[in-house]
Amino acid sequence: MSGLRLLVAFLFLFAIFTLAGLIIGYIVGNALVWMVVFIAFAGFMNIFSYFFSYKIVLWSYHAKTLQESDDPRLFSMVRDVSQNAGIAMPKIAIADIPVPNAFATGRSRKRSYIVFTRPILSLLNEKELRGVIGHELGHVKHNDILVVTVAATIASALMLGARIFGFNALFGGRRSGQDFIVMAVLLVAAIGALMLQLAISRQRELYADEHGARVNNSSEGLINALTKLEGWNNSRPMQNANPATSSLFIVNPLGSVNVRKLFSTHPPTEIRIKKLRELGI
Repeated sequence: MSGLRLLVAFLFLFAIFTLAGLIIGYIVGNALVWMVVFIAFAGFMNIFSYFFSYKIVLWSYHAKTLQESDDPRLFSMVRDVSQNAGIAMPKIAIADIPVPNAFATGRSRKRSYIVFTRPILSLLNEKELRGVIGHELGHVKHNDILVVTVAATIASALMLGARIFGFNALFGGRRSGQDFIVMAVLLVAAIGALMLQLAISRQRELYADEHGARVNNSSEGLINALTKLEGWNNSRPMQNANPATSSLFIVNPLGSVNVRKLFSTHPPTEIRIKKLRELGI
């Protein structure tokens, strides 16, 4: 069922991109050519995202891969929870970020990473860390990283196109009216892709929370971890976090106090905790 949801999400994103190309083609002429161009570009963006996006994420947060000798206790926890989850142990990396958080990245179960910031390792106790590890392994197991990254890539590409045509509309002369229409089409498509990305991200967080509780046979550790992390990130949000990758983290690194629910990458923490308590474990 999870795989079917991912396929539907991919197809819908692909359809948004293709439809935008078709509409623009009708506006400026050569509808078929523009549709083919948009399809080809969407394919290129997806392939690029699949092979390189996780490397860019690791690089952007200065994440360094750990060896077991660097932190045997952390490796032991990740190995144990991975065995409970029935998946191969991911690589472990540390991001030099001054706020407690964690995220998973990678293009497949065999090429995945769990990235911890240094403060999270001292803020959380072992039970809470196991809850976080179980949550991140849920993202790895269900291929959440890939679909969220592709959605973000397509939304960013459409937004970039809107900016280009908007610039042309302001400074391009006689075709300015046409360029404004194209810009509006791309903007609407970008917002549609963004809304889908956010909806997918929020839903996948709830699935990952449930996975984190079940593989540890307890929801208490993850509930306590979410409470601590939410309080910290709301009071001291990450200053250099990239909004395009904020959905990767277990809690929003930008803080959620002033983020409207419609545009949040994460469900409200009180809802997440309520869902975890309903599991009864």
